[in-house]
Amino acid sequence: MNLPEYKDIKIRKTQSGKYEVLDILRRRFVSLTPEEWVRQHFVNYLVTDKGYPMALMANEIELRVGEKRLRCDSVLFNSQCQPRMIIEYKAESVQLTDKVLTQIMTYNMLLHVNYLIVSNGNEHCCLHYDIDKEKWLQLPEIPDYSLLEE
Repeated sequence: MNLPEYKDIKIRKTQSGKYEVLDILRRRFVSLTPEEWVRQHFVNYLVTDKGYPMALMANEIELRVGEKRLRCDSVLFNSQCQPRMIIEYKAESVQLTDKVLTQIMTYNMLLHVNYLIVSNGNEHCCLHYDIDKEKWLQLPEIPDYSLLEE
């Protein structure tokens, strides 16, 4: 993966022989899927290397559109508990295509954030909505938390 090494990741094997990983945001073990592997490494990267506060992040945020239920992989909130960033993860084998961007844009129709990130662990795409230009701009890198604009 194109992320710093996550040395303190905790993995366990269940009695049924399946593997689980400790989700540091949900504070519980969850099934270790390829997407979850990316999520745990990426969240660790944001917290450890980019200064994102764990207290303002959450995994598996449910959204509802009528009877339909959607789930954001991760959401960063501001100190007033308003959504600020949506992060979507894919397994390393999944290409970051327009379909993936459409998925996260759909979530944003409900949350109205100014930052979107998609990652498969190897490639990362960070978009920021420029209010003055009224369009989404791709950032060259994931910004440090202290550099995020409200």
